[in-house]
Amino acid sequence: MSALWIAHVTVTDEDAYGKYAALATKAITQHGGTFIARGGRFVQLEGQARPRNVVARFPSVEAAEECYNSDVYQRALSHARDASERELMIVEIDE
Repeated sequence: MSALWIAHVTVTDEDAYGKYAALATKAITQHGGTFIARGGRFVQLEGQARPRNVVARFPSVEAAEECYNSDVYQRALSHARDASERELMIVEIDE
């Protein structure tokens, strides 16, 4: 079953986060991920709003986890850790 990688982000350092985004995009596409949403308009109905929301679709939960744990994505995270506040989750799609 497919899975969604859902990130809610507040960027605090645009330059460093740009480096994260470039490497993260590479990792996501290498693991079969495709972007559904990257930023854009949203309506926050409950909980804490974050100005940037990203959704990527992966072939499986395992593929999304492998992406997260990959060397490329971990290098990307080294740029994001001090450049953003974020939540990230993987959700299996019931198809």
